[in-house]
Amino acid sequence: MPFASVRATPQDGQFQQIAHDYIEGYLAANPEDATELGDHRFDDRLTDYSAEARARELAHAKEARQKLEVLTDLSQLTGANEVDLRLLKDKIDYQIFSLEELREWEWNPLVYNQSLANSIYLLVARDFAPAEQRVPNLRKRLEGIPAVIAQAKANLKHSPKIHTETAIEQTQGAISLVREGLSPLLNQAPQTAKDLGPIQEKTAKALEDYKTWLQKDLLPRSDGDFRIGADKFRKKLRFALASDLSMEEIMKRAQADLAATQKAIYQTALPFYKKYFPNADKSALSDKKKVTAAVLDKLAEQHPDDNTIVGYAQKIVREATDFTKQHDLVTVPDKPLDVIVMPEFKRGQGIAYCDSPGPLEQNGKTFFAVEPTPKDWSAQRKESFFKEYNNYMCRDLTVHEAMPGHYLQLAHSNEFRAPTLVRAIFQSGTFIEGWAVYCEQVMTEQGYGGPEVKMQQLKMRLRVICNAILDQGIHVKNMSEKEAMDLMMKEGFQQEGEAVAKWKRARLSSAQLSTYFVGVTEHLDLRDRAKARDGNAFNLKKYNDTVLSFGSPPVKYVRELMGL
Repeated sequence: MPFASVRATPQDGQFQQIAHDYIEGYLAANPEDATELGDHRFDDRLTDYSAEARARELAHAKEARQKLEVLTDLSQLTGANEVDLRLLKDKIDYQIFSLEELREWEWNPLVYNQSLANSIYLLVARDFAPAEQRVPNLRKRLEGIPAVIAQAKANLKHSPKIHTETAIEQTQGAISLVREGLSPLLNQAPQTAKDLGPIQEKTAKALEDYKTWLQKDLLPRSDGDFRIGADKFRKKLRFALASDLSMEEIMKRAQADLAATQKAIYQTALPFYKKYFPNADKSALSDKKKVTAAVLDKLAEQHPDDNTIVGYAQKIVREATDFTKQHDLVTVPDKPLDVIVMPEFKRGQGIAYCDSPGPLEQNGKTFFAVEPTPKDWSAQRKESFFKEYNNYMCRDLTVHEAMPGHYLQLAHSNEFRAPTLVRAIFQSGTFIEGWAVYCEQVMTEQGYGGPEVKMQQLKMRLRVICNAILDQGIHVKNMSEKEAMDLMMKEGFQQEGEAVAKWKRARLSSAQLSTYFVGVTEHLDLRDRAKARDGNAFNLKKYNDTVLSFGSPPVKYVRELMGL
């Protein structure tokens, strides 16, 4: 939703020029990000990971930050600029922190996957231009991969073992992508692609050599700590969340919400328990965790498998879309959505994701990607995993990732217009993830899927809470694997397969797992404020549409913009 037209001030002009210059430099230095955002001027390039390039990027960020310091009177900024100035300051501070303190290029091999695989995938998967235009850029990026590999080998020192192991898995996915996954694009432009075969093979061999190097060189010396430590975590959390909640307040709220949600899921489970276990001893009804676990296990008997998960997800997307429209919960965009099998090089960090077109893309489609289980998993572990992602949980997951969660919210967000691209490019993960978890609750409040899906929504809420506790527990409090598994399985009722996967993800990331809990906490607080203000005049669809009309800024700014 564009802001009302107002007369621009001199300070508006200053800010817009600073923002423009910074963003131009940022996109040029991060060409894969530019492609993903929908800016295709740099589609023939890959990120330069050299020390010289990082020094230039740091100098560029500090110069922009210094210029922004002059603009201290926010009242002299109009429309979206007043919020976007603060957003840009936070973004630049985060970038400086990442370059000066986190320094992931030295220890995290997954950083390079953006160039080694995703850069190629983005050109193949999205029909943003005719194949004849995309293939020459694909060629240039393939030719540039060996240079990125050389920089990765020079930069990586003592990686955490889990990061190197995951990089090995994903590099195999990149090899398969280069050898076998380019056909959907190349077949559209056979003349343009006719001599690309040797370059594909050369690139694939370079990736094979890199995989061998990861296995035989980096892995034996991968003795780095996957825990980033309390100081860095506190700083990163503040940047990643852009929330007024402190690290300690987040943990306090999570612990309280854990107890409240365990009580709610038990109360929802009790009628099921009496139905499924009519002969159970009445004394068993007071064992809340036993009752909850028994009902969840019973519901989990109905589940998909590797062969049916994608087709089932497609069916549920249609069902959730119809329900959202029928109950008039929010304006549903008319944008294409495809359910696909998750590309191999992206696997290993979650069951599913929503891949929306970038905010600068024109008429792009959204992909709801679903991951089959790893081929090397035992039949028992596969069964455990799909019990977690049973038929009812798949409904809740589809609400989160697709309708009316990420797909719908990001489609709305991409319609937002402002004088600069700040809000389009630097979106808040906390707002985005919080909205998706909020939608899970909204849908069950309206009766979607009945009490069976309500059980899964509450179980997912427990997972969200556990995510925040895990995130902080692992990186600040040295939480062990056993403590993490006990939290997820005993307190959050997760299946072993899901808990194993989350233990891996929690070690591979930091701060991101907190975005779900903090985001939904802020979204629900925002709705409560709107209800208190509007009373009987509160309209859910009008409220939801208004929240989505500002793009994807941190929730604290939406609260401010709504006068709450």
